[in-house]
Amino acid sequence: MRGPIPGTTRDAIDSEVTIDGRRYVLIDTAGLRKRSRIKESVEFYTSLRTLRAIERCDIAIILLDANEGLNFQELKIIEEVGEAERGMVLAVNKWDIFDKDADSVDIYSRQIHEAVPTYDYIPIIFVSALTGQRVAKTLTLVDQVYGEYTRRIATSELNDFLAEAVGRQAPAAIHGKWVQLLYMTQPETAPPIFVIFSNHPDLIQESYKRYLANRLRERFGLAGVPFRLKFKARS
Repeated sequence: MRGPIPGTTRDAIDSEVTIDGRRYVLIDTAGLRKRSRIKESVEFYTSLRTLRAIERCDIAIILLDANEGLNFQELKIIEEVGEAERGMVLAVNKWDIFDKDADSVDIYSRQIHEAVPTYDYIPIIFVSALTGQRVAKTLTLVDQVYGEYTRRIATSELNDFLAEAVGRQAPAAIHGKWVQLLYMTQPETAPPIFVIFSNHPDLIQESYKRYLANRLRERFGLAGVPFRLKFKARS
């Protein structure tokens, strides 16, 4: 059931559209509420259907009200999409009536990324569903994120990246054992999974893993895309 009043959409609704020869399946879902507020069975199953819709999608467009900002509901959805390892686009709606100036886009974007630093790779677009402002560009952005989501990076490029990253900062030796990163490859896409082979993968510190993940985004972009970085022993 779908209602015109915010918060009254119950079911996930699939709509097929074709734009410029590209076919999209849009899934309109209900929002998520705090679990403590899910008192009625209908609310429970609404949330369950939303979570299942997230599992079915490739890219999630998370809609914010410009005048309300990032609240608990949107934070929860971002976390759920991130845990499901789906691509993300953040669309800030009602930008046509938001009280703004020339710096508002940069300030608003920075505030959102500061609120969710773990997901600061999510691209943000400012739209108006009422006037149609940038609505078409939202799908263009979705295409770009999907391209990154399904992108396969050549092994030679990954190993050039690994050599450069290690050259800038090598992993620390642990208990007198010298840690070497030997080889990097990408076995899977959607989401991208990167594997680094090492002589001591169990000794690589979490801070160094974060360093490599940050350098990987700097080098290859991967905007809107979660990825996994795995470390395995050399065979």
